[in-house]
Amino acid sequence: MDLGIAGRRALVCAASKGLGKACALALAREGVHVTLTARSADALEAAAAEIRAATGVTVTTAAGDIATEEGRAAALAACPEPDILVNNAGGPPPGDFRDWEREDWIRALDANMLAPILLIKATVDGMIGRRFGRIVNITSGAVKAPIPILGLSNGARTGLTGFVAGLSRQTVKHNVTINNLLPGPFETDRLRKTMEGGAKASGRSIDEEMDLRRQSNPAGRFGDPDEFGAACAWICSARSGFMTGQNILLDGGAYAGTL
Repeated sequence: MDLGIAGRRALVCAASKGLGKACALALAREGVHVTLTARSADALEAAAAEIRAATGVTVTTAAGDIATEEGRAAALAACPEPDILVNNAGGPPPGDFRDWEREDWIRALDANMLAPILLIKATVDGMIGRRFGRIVNITSGAVKAPIPILGLSNGARTGLTGFVAGLSRQTVKHNVTINNLLPGPFETDRLRKTMEGGAKASGRSIDEEMDLRRQSNPAGRFGDPDEFGAACAWICSARSGFMTGQNILLDGGAYAGTL
């Protein structure tokens, strides 16, 4: 299927590895020129070089922390008028809410709720004026099925979800859609780090803990980041303009609810 987005411009956040990189690569394979952001300049440039070599599209970079005003300014300077915005940021650490101070909550909100909202604010009117825009927020399956030790993430990402539910109904008439992609367990560094706590508590090794988690998923495995990237590319396509305000769960069937 031709997704109809060749030649478009995309800003993809936290794109040096993991799901963000997978989304950037999938878009680039469709002929989209991508701007990548991430905190680590070295990892960012390595990802950019890989995507250039694989696709031949224009790939630019903007190193910085997207949760900060400076990081967002750098990203928007590198890609001031994106047709596609993929919001993404590493999740806050796991733990017990009794141990978190106000500053912990503010950091979580800055990265996983306010940064996406501020990037949407900076780009959505341009998309409306050009009569094309696709905004995808990478949130978490925990929005539908909260994970107790990820309370900071549960709270911040659910706040973003509520905001998007309202705004997305206002922009769709201008061919600007806003949707959320909710990853379950994918083979990423983030997942492995999250599993460390469970491994320590159980006395198992990280690899043993990972194997048990794989086996417990209805799919019998973790997701491949390329699968996630492909889903993102379709949501960003010219073929998806009648879908907005949706929370699309990719978790191998782990969430057992009907809605």
